[in-house]
Amino acid sequence: MAARTDAVLGVDIGTASTKGVLVGLDGEILRSTVREHEVQRPSPGHVEMDAEIWWSEFLSITRELTDPGDVEVTAVGVSGMGPCVLLTDEHGTPVRPAILYGVDTRAEQQIEQITRVLGKEEILAHCGALLTSQAAGPKVRWVLEKEPEVYARARRLFMPASFLAHRLTGEYVLDRTSASQSVPLYSLRRQDWHADWPEHVAPGLELPRLTWMGEAAGTVTPALAAELPALPAGIPVISGSIDAWTEAVSVGATRPGDLMLMYGTTTFLIATTDEPVASRTLWPTSGTAEGTYSLAGGMAASGAITGWLRDLTGEHDFTALVAEAEQSPPGAHGLVMLPYFAGERSPIADPSARGVVAGLTLDHTRGDLYRAALEAAAYGVRHHLETLEASGLPVERAIAVGGGAGRDLWPQIVSDVTGLSQQIPRSTVGASYGGARLAAELAHGLDTSAWNPADHLVVPDPSRRERYDELYRLYRELYPATRDIAHALARMQQG
Repeated sequence: MAARTDAVLGVDIGTASTKGVLVGLDGEILRSTVREHEVQRPSPGHVEMDAEIWWSEFLSITRELTDPGDVEVTAVGVSGMGPCVLLTDEHGTPVRPAILYGVDTRAEQQIEQITRVLGKEEILAHCGALLTSQAAGPKVRWVLEKEPEVYARARRLFMPASFLAHRLTGEYVLDRTSASQSVPLYSLRRQDWHADWPEHVAPGLELPRLTWMGEAAGTVTPALAAELPALPAGIPVISGSIDAWTEAVSVGATRPGDLMLMYGTTTFLIATTDEPVASRTLWPTSGTAEGTYSLAGGMAASGAITGWLRDLTGEHDFTALVAEAEQSPPGAHGLVMLPYFAGERSPIADPSARGVVAGLTLDHTRGDLYRAALEAAAYGVRHHLETLEASGLPVERAIAVGGGAGRDLWPQIVSDVTGLSQQIPRSTVGASYGGARLAAELAHGLDTSAWNPADHLVVPDPSRRERYDELYRLYRELYPATRDIAHALARMQQG
């Protein structure tokens, strides 16, 4: 019988799918698979998901990847979208569907209330950030106020990665990167739970033990190993973290001066620093490892808009849509789009913002609209980069990741709009690969810095800069010019 190959498993719970990879100890991806799923939108501004789907997809993916029986899984990496709010009873059984990250905007009243009681400047001083739809704390408070009978059964707070880790190990932990987005429960200044505020925002909840994302949550339990023989009892499981930070690990964008730029359903940026930086418009967090911090930002919709266009036009082949967009020139024949189709997270923090397409004529094509959507995301990236620079965080190295980085069109547009060169790594699989890297480091003490080298560099085309500078100026003017109308329409949609 042939000897089995040692490998590590990485599984990531995303907004639109769960991804899994089996990776050899040399960094080569042996197998990968995906399970697509959908979120629920029970009311305007509410975005939820049944956490049991996360677990069932983890089991399904693990069985598929290990079914040939030719590998020995030696460690498990987990990650997931966030910050989410999954409330469970004392046994880890969910008491309601998970409330998702900043795309869920239900807690506006709770944000105002908590800010009024605790004080805006006090929150900024302790947490480094102000309360927005991205913060987990107000969503916990929402459940307390709007669903008191549900909250009465709640004892624990999970996010996707920590939920998987709990099911695998029985341990109740949360990494500091995730915890630091549970504003105002966590003090960025102290890198620990705040002494007093949790009882005001989340009374009665037992908060998890804090770890760093690459530390062990625990080991696979004998009971789980009996159910899932591919995972031997006693192998380590990392604590894991939010997908975007784990994506940064997947491409090695974890040193001060690095910028991870994630092309996905949403666009996300993470700049790493060695000092905490407070911000009124971005999200300061604890970093991927002890001694590091980050300043992050995320758009509510970017790749999601291209998916919307695909469904709207009945063309389900993204390759065909990209080819059409490549035929459209910079500026999409005079279109400017605001990508606020799901409100906007940073840097404007406006859940009532709405999408706008300005300049439409009967001559515009589907390819023009597709390109305008990619350019809108690029303008949003430039807005974030200017905000980072104003916070004193210059970018020394930018690395792209995510499904949208698999083709050069979108990264090229971003480079042309921003003037930023971007490294495109060999693998853009993303967070599941990052979790696998952390698992390999934990279980085997490996140096994985050579696992995912840069494949090529996307550099800006200077001939396009003048046109994009003009279009970016119009983009920045379009939001304030249409904000009042967008808010009025948002009220109609919610009422």
